[in-house]
Amino acid sequence: MVVEMLTRPYPLTARVVVPAVTLMLLVPGYLVIGVVTRSHLLHMPELALDRVIPVQPAWAVIYLSYLAVPFLPMLVIRQEELIRRTFLAWLLVWIAGYACFLIYPTTLPRPMGELGTGFFAWFLRGVYEADAPRNCFPSLHVATPFVAALSLWRAHRGVGRAAGFWAVLIALSTLFTKQHYVADVIAGIFLAGVAYVVFLRDCPRETVAEFDRRVAPLLMLGLIGTYALVVAGLWVAYLVG
Repeated sequence: MVVEMLTRPYPLTARVVVPAVTLMLLVPGYLVIGVVTRSHLLHMPELALDRVIPVQPAWAVIYLSYLAVPFLPMLVIRQEELIRRTFLAWLLVWIAGYACFLIYPTTLPRPMGELGTGFFAWFLRGVYEADAPRNCFPSLHVATPFVAALSLWRAHRGVGRAAGFWAVLIALSTLFTKQHYVADVIAGIFLAGVAYVVFLRDCPRETVAEFDRRVAPLLMLGLIGTYALVVAGLWVAYLVG
């Protein structure tokens, strides 16, 4: 099974490579927009619900798992047209998000004094240091995994549901880590829904090969296991430091 998994064909034509490369080139734009808008009037779309949600540093582990989400469709989806449309859906989400960041720049104060001590507090402080408290609305941290889950659902229902549950956990983590407001999360989910309607809803649902159906959950578990090893490495770094 391992040999078959490693040698099976994978779509890497220009129709997939071009949007994927374009998506990667957009990543630095997030940082540039944060620098450009830091002198602007920054909005705080806080709701009453935001004020009652406590900061819980342990959720930072779920929050950072967002970095693994884009690999899921690339690992599981074999249909070239579906993965191409997934990248296009991500492009729509990111471009629309960047436009909002420029038009409606936001900020979210960090509750540094409420983090306490221990590994999870250290973990969350690291997240805060790596990501400036801007570019909140809409939450691309929420929209990106929801697009991935919706795409996977069209290829493999079971993995799609599991990815959807993962996306929900990530959405909750943005609130418990005080990285996003409730309005940001709602807007991120809405943006993912728009991207699904535009690019994914009408994508032909091809028959999934039996081998792909059997190996897809294993690939997802492997990705989660890899991330768990990363967290374990960070825990060791915390103990050593």
